[in-house]
Amino acid sequence: MNFTQLYKKALNKEFLSEDEGLFLYEEAPTQELIALGSGLRKKIVPGKEVTWLIDRNVNITNICYSQCKFCNFYRKPNSEDAYITSLAEYKKKIDELFSFGGDQILLQGGLHPKLGLKFYTQLFADLKNMFPKLKLHALGPPEIVHIARLEQMNYHEVLLELINAGLDSLPGAGAEILCDRVRKIVSPVKASTDEWLNVMREAHKLNLPTSATMMFGHVETKRERISHLIKIREVQSEKPSGSYGFIAFIPWPFQDMGTKLKSQMGIHNNISPEEYIRMIAISRILLPNINNIQASWLTVGKDTAQICLHSGANDFGSIMIEENVVSSAGAEYKFDADGIKKAILEAGFIPQLRNQKYEFVKLPQFTKNDRN
Repeated sequence: MNFTQLYKKALNKEFLSEDEGLFLYEEAPTQELIALGSGLRKKIVPGKEVTWLIDRNVNITNICYSQCKFCNFYRKPNSEDAYITSLAEYKKKIDELFSFGGDQILLQGGLHPKLGLKFYTQLFADLKNMFPKLKLHALGPPEIVHIARLEQMNYHEVLLELINAGLDSLPGAGAEILCDRVRKIVSPVKASTDEWLNVMREAHKLNLPTSATMMFGHVETKRERISHLIKIREVQSEKPSGSYGFIAFIPWPFQDMGTKLKSQMGIHNNISPEEYIRMIAISRILLPNINNIQASWLTVGKDTAQICLHSGANDFGSIMIEENVVSSAGAEYKFDADGIKKAILEAGFIPQLRNQKYEFVKLPQFTKNDRN
């Protein structure tokens, strides 16, 4: 294959094949991948703004029968420290979120064997009644598949009920690597590749904003990483005209501390800073129909994430007032609002607060009394 021809094809925002993408990912010099990713970022998202978000990751429950081999957060139902978050706890956490100027919670939980659709619709309705301005970026395809199985409903019906109850957007959680060979090793009980993708297809038909993710650097091959990107791109190309579809793509490296993948299988996080930067660049190159690429400072740190802003990423993610799942496996980086803005400025860009739809917003000055 010819680098020059592939670079030209990519800069024209043409879809590269799996073989072409793998060739660039494995063989292209890092500086050339960075330059190509940066050039595409400037075409797809012009301007010097780098977006960021204020939100809070609140876990509905830590009870989960999936028991994925990369997760330290889950508990069995009879565990002493198993919990389901109460409305009083939500109120305290959301009050604090609004006091920081945020208005969105990333609401996720495990695959609880007894929590069905009624539980989630009631929870969403209760939260919206307490906080009418609150945005719910909640659940994910594995939870939708789980609820659909419990209720013997299809994905469309489940999503419609959740939207009517207050769901504003659907995270790309639980994607890991969209390859059933990999999923059978790391998360055998969780939604299959086709199930994950089909939930997103239905969400796009309902014009529910979604994101897509990848957790890489464990048992997958590089070809499987590239195949993951191609699958995401294909679903995005199928979305109805005018639908939000995948608003963003967020890759992050597997965090190995204390996980079964490490203790039982000897699998370590093998992603170097350079490898992560290359993944950001190849994501931008292979996903010309997804506008926003996020650098995961939470898992790679400020310095690497800053380089990613010159490699194709245009978003720096959230200050994450609270995050439990990835942190429990070793992610330890922290940012407040001033820190994230400073990091973006240091990288040569303009920090711009956004909402989940990637619309620019001003930093509000909330008090608890005007949260509603």
